[in-house]
Amino acid sequence: MKIDVLPDADAVALRAAELIADAARNAVAARGTFAFAVSGGRTPWQMLRALGALAMPWAKTHLFQVDERVAPHGDADRNLTHIAESLLSRVTLAAGHLHPMPVEVLDLAAGAADYARDLAAITGTPPVLDLVHLGLGPDGHTASLIPGDPVLDETRAAVALAGPYQGRRRMTLTFPVLDRARCVLWVVTGPEKVTMLARLAKGDRSIPAGRVNSERAVILADAAAAAGLH
Repeated sequence: MKIDVLPDADAVALRAAELIADAARNAVAARGTFAFAVSGGRTPWQMLRALGALAMPWAKTHLFQVDERVAPHGDADRNLTHIAESLLSRVTLAAGHLHPMPVEVLDLAAGAADYARDLAAITGTPPVLDLVHLGLGPDGHTASLIPGDPVLDETRAAVALAGPYQGRRRMTLTFPVLDRARCVLWVVTGPEKVTMLARLAKGDRSIPAGRVNSERAVILADAAAAAGLH
C-alpha cells in the first residue's frame, strides 16, 4: 500500500484524477480498454470534474459504479446523479459504456445479478476491473460494505444488496471484486476520517475497509485526514 498525503481536498482530487487518467492510458495500451468503478462523496465529485478536463481515452473507457443507493432516477441521494453532473456533463462516453447500477427495478436481487453479468461481460470471468475508487466512512465502511452487514461475508457474488444504511438500501460491489482490481484508489479527506484512516493504513481487518486487498492500493489523503498517521 502506498500512501500520499497532500495539502487539501482540492489537491487530492486533482492527483486522483491524474492517477485515473494514467491508469486509463496504460490499460488501453495494454488491453485495448479501460474499465473503472467509482464511489460517491464530495471530494470524488471534484475528482471527476478534474478528470473531465484531462486527456482520457473516453471512447475505450467503461464506467461502472462501486455502489448505489436505492432511490429514484435523478434523486440527490443517487451517486449516478452526481456522476452525471460532475463528469458526464463534460465528456461523452461511447454508447453502452456507462454502466449504472439498476436500483430502480422492482426485483433488486435480479438487478444485482444482471449487474454482475454486465460487469463480467466487459471485464471477464471472474471480473477484473482496471481501477476501483473507494472512499472511507467515519465508521470504517467502504463501498456499501457496512459494519455488521451480512454482505461482508459474501464470497461468490460480484454484486450484492446491503441492508438499510442512513435511510437507504444499497447495491454494492463485494470484496471479491474489489480484491481483484488491478488498482485500488482510496480518496480520503477531512478530519472526521483520522481514526479510520490510521486503522486502514495498519491493515485493521476489524473494519470493512481494512479487509480490502492492499497489495495494489494507493491512498490519497489530505493533511486533515492524515493527522493520525505515523
